[in-house]
Amino acid sequence: MDNKHAFGVKNDIAIYKRLLTYLKPYWLRLVIASLLMLVISGCQALLAFLVKPVLDDIFIAKDVGMLKVIPLAVVGIFFVRGICDYGRYYLMADVSQRVVRNLRYKLYAHLHRLSMNFYTNTQTGILISRITNDVNLVQASVTNAVTGLVRETFTMAGLMFVVFYRDWKLAIVAMIVFPLVAYSISRFGDKLKHYSTKSMKVMGDVMSILDETFSGMRIVKAYNMEEYEKSRFAVENNRYYRNWMRRLAIRAISSPLMVFMGGISISFIIWYGGMSVIRGTSTPGNFFSFMTALFMLYAPIKRFNELNMVVQEGIAAAKRVFEILDTEPVIKDRPGAVELKRVKGYLEFKDVWFSYDHKVSTSGVPEDARYVLRSIGFRAEPGQKIAIVGESGAGKSTLANLVPRLFDVTRGAILIDGIDIRDVTISSLRANIAIVTQEMVLFNDTVKANISYGSDTMDMDRIILAAKAANAHDFIVRMPKGYDTVIGESGIKLSGGQRQRICIARAIMKDSPVLILDEATSSLDTEAEREVQAALNSLMAGRTTLIIAHRLSTLVGADWLIVLNMGEIVEQGTHSELMAKGGYYARLYELQFEGA
Repeated sequence: MDNKHAFGVKNDIAIYKRLLTYLKPYWLRLVIASLLMLVISGCQALLAFLVKPVLDDIFIAKDVGMLKVIPLAVVGIFFVRGICDYGRYYLMADVSQRVVRNLRYKLYAHLHRLSMNFYTNTQTGILISRITNDVNLVQASVTNAVTGLVRETFTMAGLMFVVFYRDWKLAIVAMIVFPLVAYSISRFGDKLKHYSTKSMKVMGDVMSILDETFSGMRIVKAYNMEEYEKSRFAVENNRYYRNWMRRLAIRAISSPLMVFMGGISISFIIWYGGMSVIRGTSTPGNFFSFMTALFMLYAPIKRFNELNMVVQEGIAAAKRVFEILDTEPVIKDRPGAVELKRVKGYLEFKDVWFSYDHKVSTSGVPEDARYVLRSIGFRAEPGQKIAIVGESGAGKSTLANLVPRLFDVTRGAILIDGIDIRDVTISSLRANIAIVTQEMVLFNDTVKANISYGSDTMDMDRIILAAKAANAHDFIVRMPKGYDTVIGESGIKLSGGQRQRICIARAIMKDSPVLILDEATSSLDTEAEREVQAALNSLMAGRTTLIIAHRLSTLVGADWLIVLNMGEIVEQGTHSELMAKGGYYARLYELQFEGA
């Protein structure tokens, strides 16, 4: 065995051992199921053992007493086996579903711990595939394979006893084919794992295309891109088909090959055993009892091959699942991080630099990093409205994302009430911040559930007050079920202005002292913007607010403007000061109104 293959085998064993740890909470069920399987295997061996007295005592010696006993014994054996098989199946199905439930939840929960940079680098469809398709494959390898291995081991042990008890010389001849079988099982398993891994990767790509297409169906249809999307899906779908068929081809050929090798062995044994009976060195009953046990023995060997394939598929899937579970969040609480109480709203950026590329040298200075923000410094007093202005790509949204630690600064610090935000717990920091974004993220739930999302209460009085402050109450009460109306995925049943006012009501309901408005009105028409702007004015009252807006007309009432260009602050001041200066901001303002 070469070093690379040996390392791969050791790694697979380690992964499989890790998978088996998910069975620990259910060890009692597994023990009971194993005992039931031991009884089932004993029944199997006992049936093979009874072939000799059936032939020799009943059909040859014509013993009437044995004719009365053995049929009753067979009925009893099958009855006990049936009861045990039912119990074994139910217990293992229960364990199987519990393991899947726990693993899927653990994976989903861990995904919530991961930082935003993970999601910017990973397609949604791939994550969905890991939680659904991959976890299902892991399920079979952890439960079905484990119980199958236990069952077949017990069965083989019982039948091996019968085989060697009846004729040890013939048994040794029969065992010669086993090394060939073991080698074939190993090779088939390696091939199957390879194609299973490729299939799972392609399935992730298929899921990604589905997610992109369905979420962007409006654009697909508007641009007549249905044929393009169908062809793109067809390519990945065919790739999945080809990999799946290669996987099935390996599965399909393995079983006939096992049967063929077994047939060669059995044909020689029939010849050799038949000669023994003819010469009188063995009885027909003894030989047929041996042959029955041997035929039964090849069935669990064949199933071993199938179970090995299930295990290899599970290991391939487990690698992908553990790859996510072993990913550590980049943004996490520092040791000793303190709980942040409700803040007054002082906010300060101190020489903040940021890059999405976090390569850091031993000196602590990032190398080869593309800085999105450079030397950002400003202060916001409690209740002050700070507007972040600049062209697309200037770094406005990135700056806003640093405040709730969706990303961490590369150099410098952000202070809230004089405390570095990295020295407080993430949950307590974010409890002090409300965000309203351009995307208008809503959930397929009721209006009241969406408004109270992120709050510690679903008090209807507070929900209605928040909706009224956001100018949303009037259209909500006109809906079929009022606040109990389900608004559809992403609030599809609402207009853009209505969706945004629900989002504003949610921010009002949270009642956080710091507010971030990230292009909150950029996707709305003029009438909807007027309604939403009135709601935003209610929301901003008394809160320290960072405003990012594409339309500069909405920033005239801001207390202070920070003008960004290529990630750097080029100007600061009030609207009137910056207009009088006639610099970068004034040119932006004039250009926008010339194009209006």
